[in-house]
Amino acid sequence: MLNQTYRELRLLRCAVFDHTDRCTETPRKIMLCYLLAVLLSVQTLAALEVQVPDVPVTALYGMETTLNCSFDHAAPFNLSAVSVFWQLTDTKRSVHSYSAGKDQLEDQGESFANRTSLDVSQLRRGDASLLLRGVRVADEGSYTCFVRVQSYGSAALLLQVAAPYSKPLVTLAPDSNLRPGDEVALTCVAHGGYPEADVLWQDSRGLNLTDNVTTSLVANEEGLFSVRSVLTVALEPSSTYSCRLANPLLGEEGHASVTITGQNMVFPPVALWVTVGLAVCLLGLLIALAAVCHRKIKESCEEARAAKELEEAKELEEESKTAMTPLKS
Repeated sequence: MLNQTYRELRLLRCAVFDHTDRCTETPRKIMLCYLLAVLLSVQTLAALEVQVPDVPVTALYGMETTLNCSFDHAAPFNLSAVSVFWQLTDTKRSVHSYSAGKDQLEDQGESFANRTSLDVSQLRRGDASLLLRGVRVADEGSYTCFVRVQSYGSAALLLQVAAPYSKPLVTLAPDSNLRPGDEVALTCVAHGGYPEADVLWQDSRGLNLTDNVTTSLVANEEGLFSVRSVLTVALEPSSTYSCRLANPLLGEEGHASVTITGQNMVFPPVALWVTVGLAVCLLGLLIALAAVCHRKIKESCEEARAAKELEEAKELEEESKTAMTPLKS
């Protein structure tokens, strides 16, 4: 208990008893810090109560957020007697300091420079909340709020960062000469989100596809993710495949799908043109055959008619000869 209190006091730069001095590794300063720690440990029952949110605070990337911190202090106090110190819980890096009636930012972490502020007018009301601007992925983590007004207290909260993903895009490879049963790769991509997205593939019946799915993430310099999910399937006629991408912190869901019709699979472009060509050739052959047949039939009809006329002429000649025979006798 004593050592823990001493470490916390050193993180406050000994502001609890001297705003101008710094806690350095000297016997005098160490002794003073230990003595004050003993006094505070005796006053445990009168410790300052500090409240922060019990649930994690979710902040949007690139926006501003408020880390709420309040304290109870019934007796009137002067702002010069108030000390507020925000730090990263794990690394103990200084985020923002206020004491002696003004900000003390000499030891502020470089990544927080010009991005933090306290509303001093709210300190009298017991509000020590910190405004953090231009939220980054690197800001995610635990923050501890220390407050001293005669007595001393602290509490920690968790900050989560979220960024929405772009609308998913689904592509198909290969995208031509497809037939039922062919194996294809469907790729779903989205960019600029945080944290890691949940990706779900579904077929046209709404069934979840979990086999043969490979999902990968790549972070850019700002820590934002690009997600790429690949589904390998054997195609069925007139099939629809959809990719659903959800951000677990924001509760947002993006959706994209691709539909492959049976007509496109049965008649790919090359086969369609070949079929049309063969049909044209066959039609030409049929027309030529019809013309030849028509000519042959016409010639046969003319020959038959000529033969019939010749036969009729011979019959008439014979009849004439027969009629003239009695006159000669």
